[in-house]
Amino acid sequence: MAETSTFSILNRTNQLAALQSTTYDLAIIGGGITGAGIALDAVSRGLNVCLVEKSDFASGTSNKSTKLIHGGLRYLKQFEIGLVHESGTERAIVHKLAPHLVVPEKMLLPLIKGGTYGKLLTSIGLKIYDYLAEVSENDKRVMLDKTETLEKEPLLDKAKVLGGGLYTEYRTDDARLTIEILKTAASFGANLINYCEVQSFNYDKNAKIESLNCIDHNTKNNFSVKAKHYISATGPWVDVLRNKDHSLTKKHLHITKGVHIVFPFEKLPIKQSVYFDVPDGRMIFAIPRGRSAYVGTTDTNYSGSLNRVVVTKSDVQYLIEALNHTFNQLNLTVSDVESSWAGLRPLIHEEGKAPSELSRKDELFISESGLISIAGGKLTGYRKMAQRAIEAVLKQMENDEKLNLKKSKTAQIPLVNPTFKDEKEVFQFKSQLKEHLEDLGITDAYYPQYLCATYGKIADNILDKSKSFENTDALARLIRAELWYGIHKEMVNSLTDFFVRRTGRLFFDIASVKTYSEIVLQDLAEYLEWDKSRISKEKKNLNILLQDATTFYDKE
Repeated sequence: MAETSTFSILNRTNQLAALQSTTYDLAIIGGGITGAGIALDAVSRGLNVCLVEKSDFASGTSNKSTKLIHGGLRYLKQFEIGLVHESGTERAIVHKLAPHLVVPEKMLLPLIKGGTYGKLLTSIGLKIYDYLAEVSENDKRVMLDKTETLEKEPLLDKAKVLGGGLYTEYRTDDARLTIEILKTAASFGANLINYCEVQSFNYDKNAKIESLNCIDHNTKNNFSVKAKHYISATGPWVDVLRNKDHSLTKKHLHITKGVHIVFPFEKLPIKQSVYFDVPDGRMIFAIPRGRSAYVGTTDTNYSGSLNRVVVTKSDVQYLIEALNHTFNQLNLTVSDVESSWAGLRPLIHEEGKAPSELSRKDELFISESGLISIAGGKLTGYRKMAQRAIEAVLKQMENDEKLNLKKSKTAQIPLVNPTFKDEKEVFQFKSQLKEHLEDLGITDAYYPQYLCATYGKIADNILDKSKSFENTDALARLIRAELWYGIHKEMVNSLTDFFVRRTGRLFFDIASVKTYSEIVLQDLAEYLEWDKSRISKEKKNLNILLQDATTFYDKE
């Protein structure tokens, strides 16, 4: 797989032209992590595949998670043993496939007076977790006494802490992971397009889906997509598509909302990621990340708009109270929050269960029309979800359709090219990036980590490209080079695509969004040949974006 092939293939004009002139083996609706995983699994087996996404890739749940590839410690409490085992083994695979993007993160579980977990239960639970998740020797749990726990995280309440457990999770950027999977699928020949919405289905005389009626939101042109088999991997919109297909049943989604808030690191200067319990029995993560630290998540029932999910005052207050209860020296307030995000979880409804009690297992819904819908699950399990979805497709296929297909091999397909061999090579590359950045006049220690985690070894190409811009501000040159790459190699189509999904700047470097939005907009308009009305629309959308990240509403 050559990076040059990805460069030439992942071009929106070329993708759109191919989409309208081909009959595919499989059409996938939805460009989040699940749809991306299905596309890569399918195309690498030998299927001719297309994927359509109504907004941007990863624009729904897949950029609104806790950004952890985790083993599911909380699922032990619900006795979901199989889910813990699958999650643990999967995170090890994804770490190997993209070691710069899926990185080990030591997690501290403090034991406190009156808390949910006692020392014995925690020790046994973490040991079982290590076993089920097949944790490597270096990552296995360590039990800590009070002094050791407070050394790991001095901000914890000294009067309450009894000890702690240290175990390993894996941190990621969920949207970047999705984009890299899609780019890899494109390099195998998958046809991918964003901002194309499925409006309805066409059926043959046997009431089987024959094609999709789509609209390209850029041009407003309508067209059809034809395939032999169809999968809906649309997350919270699964039931919307099932309704369009007239196949919605009593078994349906239960949508819940999760909120995360971001603080400047100086406001929440935790030394260590912490997984802590709060008085109502829930568990919350606090995770340092570069110049920020973020906290989440809430878990509440949701019945509002699927297309614009906002953070409410009560969401933020809940998280701040939880923080101040655990880190009693901080006295955090709403005004300390720098940014935020709210996302939806498409869980499977179970009568009488609260949001936090619902299973995170995925499930398939198969319609008489042939539409296969997949929902539930979580970020960590994307590869296994893809395999289960493709197995359902194979059951629909005639024997002659399956003759030359390979078995799933996504456990061996690196998600970036050039690849990293291991964590040691990632560390060495970050050191090289630091020197490269310093040569360009950028000495902020944040950027080697940011660029490596975001782009892998392509970061060097981006830095080289930055030299071609004439701004005197080195950071302006860098962000313009990032945009150039996003436009030409990753199908960036708007300010939101760039600032949220491709770079994560809205969440973890919001000051740069405000500082450089004008020059980014100018470059975008030039690259994509926007007229004045589109430029005006983009400015309006950016203002809404910034408002939703920093303003907390009275209600949903």
